[in-house]
Amino acid sequence: MSGLTHLDETGAARMVDIGGKAVTIREAVAAGRITMSPQAAAAIREGAVKKGDVLATARIAGIMAAKKTAELIPLCHPLPLTRVAIDLAPDETGVTVTATAATEGKTGVEMEALTAASVALLTLYDMAKALDKAMVIGEIRLLTKTGGKSGDWAR
Repeated sequence: MSGLTHLDETGAARMVDIGGKAVTIREAVAAGRITMSPQAAAAIREGAVKKGDVLATARIAGIMAAKKTAELIPLCHPLPLTRVAIDLAPDETGVTVTATAATEGKTGVEMEALTAASVALLTLYDMAKALDKAMVIGEIRLLTKTGGKSGDWAR
């Protein structure tokens, strides 16, 4: 129909058959940002948020989210992740999240990295919303991916 891999010949959604694909080492890096008031950003940096360690909680949430991606995104394959890393870079106006996901498998980990970054950002919002309800989550994007038939890609 359209050449999209998640559509069959009739246009119906389907899970892509990866049975014949080669196992390769795959990695993806995604990032996003949450902006907030200088006061909320300072509270996060100083560990002064009443709910607890905001950065540690966001890191764990991102890792957990990567592991649950196939349960959240309907046509994603469950993957045996070999690594998930969440880097949090707080500054004067917010936090930048960078998520890395890796596997040795037949399909890529872009969605796992994007899901990890998204949920880490949502967790930052949840942990700090009492300080600033006007926080903005954005700029979520894939930065790089390696491995697989389509090869490497970088923004």
